[in-house]
Amino acid sequence: MKNRERRRGNPNFFSESFAASKDNASWQFDNPAPITNSSMIPLAKPFLGDDEIQAVAEVLHSGWVTQGPKAAAFEEAFAAFVGAEHACVVSNCTAALHLALKAAGVGPGGEVVTVSHTFIAAANAIHAVGARPVFVDIRPGTFNMNPSQIEAAITDRTRAILCVHQMGMPCELEAIVEIARRRSLPVIEDAACAVGSEIFWSGGWEKIGRPHGDVACFSFHPRKVITCGEGGMLTTSNSEWDQKFRLWRNQGSSVPAEARHTSKEIVFETYPEPGANYRMTDIQAAVGIEQLKHLPNFIACRRHLAERYRSLLAALPGFETPEEPEWARSNWQSYCVRLPDECVQRALMLSLREKSIATARGIMCIHREASWPEGAWKCAPSGLVESEKAQDRCILLPIFHEMGEEEQREVIGRVKEWKNVVLE
Repeated sequence: MKNRERRRGNPNFFSESFAASKDNASWQFDNPAPITNSSMIPLAKPFLGDDEIQAVAEVLHSGWVTQGPKAAAFEEAFAAFVGAEHACVVSNCTAALHLALKAAGVGPGGEVVTVSHTFIAAANAIHAVGARPVFVDIRPGTFNMNPSQIEAAITDRTRAILCVHQMGMPCELEAIVEIARRRSLPVIEDAACAVGSEIFWSGGWEKIGRPHGDVACFSFHPRKVITCGEGGMLTTSNSEWDQKFRLWRNQGSSVPAEARHTSKEIVFETYPEPGANYRMTDIQAAVGIEQLKHLPNFIACRRHLAERYRSLLAALPGFETPEEPEWARSNWQSYCVRLPDECVQRALMLSLREKSIATARGIMCIHREASWPEGAWKCAPSGLVESEKAQDRCILLPIFHEMGEEEQREVIGRVKEWKNVVLE
């Protein structure tokens, strides 16, 4: 357990290990702790260390814990990281999606082309502005929106295209943006899982969130690659939209609380538009700033883990690993494996759980949920066959920053063991 405890207690473990390596791509944890049935291998696990603890302590000692200077500093650092002109922190990614749709002019009676194969927050945000989702199917290899189906889903009611970078894998933005520009539609990127992912664009690699559409929305939930506990971010090059985000996240107040309290003059705020409390606290932002410093190392680690999974699963016929197009670099927020036809998803998940290995089913399909009955949504004429297959025939395997080789071999070994007993 010595090395595992060293990783948990030392927030600089990643940077120190990478600095000692001449080739980050080949880096791996040394001497991973042995795995026993009494030690659960989690699906995901945030990496929070002494740097984050100290940053939170400083905020608490400052006396200013609501949204303030740390939130502004987080915005500045995030914008610089992804190459965006503007970054605006909010309480979570659902709030970010809501504000993005509102800024794009989506409202009652409108339609938004998106995917059903994603977390329900996307549809809930569309519902929040009074619009209706129109679902298109996905590509089975990347689990992302199939651009060839977008045109058939567009009507005179369409107000935006909301594409998802599913599980951190960049979607086909070039094709999606081309359609949107030709049809005069804004593109909203649901980048909840895609912080640090990259796309080859205009001759070079660029971070998701620059953005390449009109606005990108991120999440800092603990399942994501970096976390603030909860939190969200919008990035855009549209200055007017950025100002709207800042107005709406603070109940429509014309002046942020920090500006009023630090002013030498008496400042009375006004409320020119309705808004909501979508603020991020400085406590959360302080954690986010420290997490962002570790992000390049986190991603290099996860890309190494994904490559090892691909290699290990190559020895198991029928198990399909996700595709990473040559123009994409995923952060591998999740690792989704497609099962052989004869494999029962729930049975394998239960078997792995009994061996102290956590998994999750394939990404949900919104149109199958009771909260979204027929009539509340539409879909492209081609249907949602691949979306439903992905939910029913895939599982997510554990992947987290501290995961060692022995843990990955344990996971795949247990999958192979179950396959040999049940299927052969």
